[in-house]
Amino acid sequence: MSLRVGVIGVGYLGQHHARVFSGLEGVELVGVADPDSTKAGEIAKAYGCRSFPGHADLIGICDALSIVTPTTSHHAIAMDCLNAGRDLFIEKPITERLDEARDIIEVAEKNNLILQVGHLERYNPGVLAAMEMIKAPKFIEAERLSPFLGRALDVDVTLDLMIHDIDIVMSMVNSRVKEIRATGDRVLTGRLDAVKAWLEFENGCKALLTASRLAPDKMRKLRVHQEDSYISIDYQSQEVRRYFRQASGISFDVVKPESKEPLKEELSDFVFCIQNRKRPMVSGKEAMDALEIVLKINEMLKV
Repeated sequence: MSLRVGVIGVGYLGQHHARVFSGLEGVELVGVADPDSTKAGEIAKAYGCRSFPGHADLIGICDALSIVTPTTSHHAIAMDCLNAGRDLFIEKPITERLDEARDIIEVAEKNNLILQVGHLERYNPGVLAAMEMIKAPKFIEAERLSPFLGRALDVDVTLDLMIHDIDIVMSMVNSRVKEIRATGDRVLTGRLDAVKAWLEFENGCKALLTASRLAPDKMRKLRVHQEDSYISIDYQSQEVRRYFRQASGISFDVVKPESKEPLKEELSDFVFCIQNRKRPMVSGKEAMDALEIVLKINEMLKV
């Protein structure tokens, strides 16, 4: 029997959730919900499912749901889904407040439900390849730059972009953050549009993260320095370069894993976790850990 899935929110990213779910084996996309009835109708027609103006009616016909709505609405919608006993995927960030994240995690655990949060870069083939090379990072530098696209204006750039790299860095370092320093500015949106953050971990690793939605070009790169090697990941090309020291001098190799769509890999894993009642790679806890660091950065940069 197919897993009946619904998508709540079919805007910029949600329409791709609908597309991916509609093509997954063992999954039936039964409906989409969006207050923009025209958009919901278009997506429903494109992928052969029903459309709803709100999530309440959609919940009743699903086994699992994906929330791809503005961050400010995540908590209320998630609680409705979880209290109805539905497994749940929530796009990052999990919520905009820690107490809301804790609510969601507690209800999911209490009801023995799968809760996965959409930290997409965990499924980037380049990141997965690099993870096998990383042993004990000493310094990590991440740059996530984007031109101004006029989207995600309800949140700071830290919640929109930087949180991806914070999650990746924390998964690589596997140590608690002991110190944070940050600088940033509000330029176009009234919210933080460009931020630099310096993280120091209890195990001695340090990380410098840059996020901006004011750059002329899109760039997504992460560089890891460790004993005897330097690893550079290009998120966009999914390519990894590793420079390492040998007796004969400095050598390097290039790893170009098979290209895959991270969103398809991520949502396929969500389905696998549901079918096997398995804890997701990014559960509510990992999402809340990343959110906590972002909120500390935001608090430092309050006017």
